[in-house]
Amino acid sequence: MNKPIVMVSSYPPRLCGIATFCEEAREFIEKANPDRQVYVVSHTDGEGPGVFPVIDMTRKDWYQAAAEKILSLDPYVVHIEHEYGLYNYFDQDKVSDNNDGFLKLLDLLKDVPTVIEPHTVHGRLMPKEEKFIKQITKKGTIVFFKCNYQKWRLEWIFTSRNWRMPKNIMIIPHGARPDKRFSMEEIEAIKKDLGMPFLQGKHIVGLVGWVQNNKRWDIVSNMWEEVHDKIKAVTGEDWYLLAAGDMRDPYHKKDYDHYIAQIQILAEKNIAHYFKFIPRGDLYYKVMAICDFIVLPSIDETQSGTLARIISLNKPYITSAPLEGLTSQTLESGGGLLFTTKEMLKKKMLRLALDEGLRWHFGYHLYNYLRKVVSWEVVAHQYNQAYELADKAKHEKYKIDFPNEF
Repeated sequence: MNKPIVMVSSYPPRLCGIATFCEEAREFIEKANPDRQVYVVSHTDGEGPGVFPVIDMTRKDWYQAAAEKILSLDPYVVHIEHEYGLYNYFDQDKVSDNNDGFLKLLDLLKDVPTVIEPHTVHGRLMPKEEKFIKQITKKGTIVFFKCNYQKWRLEWIFTSRNWRMPKNIMIIPHGARPDKRFSMEEIEAIKKDLGMPFLQGKHIVGLVGWVQNNKRWDIVSNMWEEVHDKIKAVTGEDWYLLAAGDMRDPYHKKDYDHYIAQIQILAEKNIAHYFKFIPRGDLYYKVMAICDFIVLPSIDETQSGTLARIISLNKPYITSAPLEGLTSQTLESGGGLLFTTKEMLKKKMLRLALDEGLRWHFGYHLYNYLRKVVSWEVVAHQYNQAYELADKAKHEKYKIDFPNEF
């Protein structure tokens, strides 16, 4: 057996987008590397075979135990998922170390190939974020960005700072499952299996995922009755708004209660339904599958696991713009519509509901985008290319030199 791949990340059962991402990525990395073990060094709440829960963020020196475990596994490459909140240590006075421990972890791993996958890279970075990216590109062997705009925007930022643009940034998109599409014949049975037989034969607009105040379900619920009535006046069809998900962060409870109360009012008029479930696993895909199209009204999103699932299912969608990765992937895939005002959203919802051909058109574009660009099978192959380059850079002094975007 060859040396293992070691991932560093939060991990299920933690209810965390990065944890879910790592779980899916690991599955497809294992398939692409049948001759290697794929281990995970996780936070203390991670569980499962090959998972080592040693990252204790109550300790300032959490990185020591993490590095010790990683090095003891004698890795071929270390693949690190990064989001600022995952590695942010707070002292007894609630003062943050601003991810200083993460940088110290990279220092301790300086002799092994490391690839770093940051999940929060905005187009307009704060000064401390600019500095952090500069540091991880120096300390890591290869750094993955998910969208091309993040790299060409960074070129402008670094030039304005008189900093040398890193040459070790590789574009690898957010993966999406290629194995979760359902046939039209299966959809009605899924509605029944989910306990919603009253939706059989109905067209459905979906609001699906974690209920957070940045997702702004109220934008849709506030206009849904008007949109519903206009659709029915034109087509004679009754459409339902399916709001499905659950709250993850107690900080969002006030907004969650407000959003759900609005859905319940619409439910009393028999034009909406709230389905409470934890957005993970097969159930997440089944809930999305019964929707004719999805609305993703986010006001603060860089990359989105929700969008990855929309793409997996080839579901036409509407999302906010201009908004980082959501806008980027919508333009690249040709699979959805963008809105910047409430009136635009209303018009776009009507347009998709009234034009079945357009929905099929978007679905076909998303199918091709999934198959050629963002399928986990494609992404895992790109990971393997990066692992090989990182190994050569560390052990054969190979010079990594990815070209600038523009």
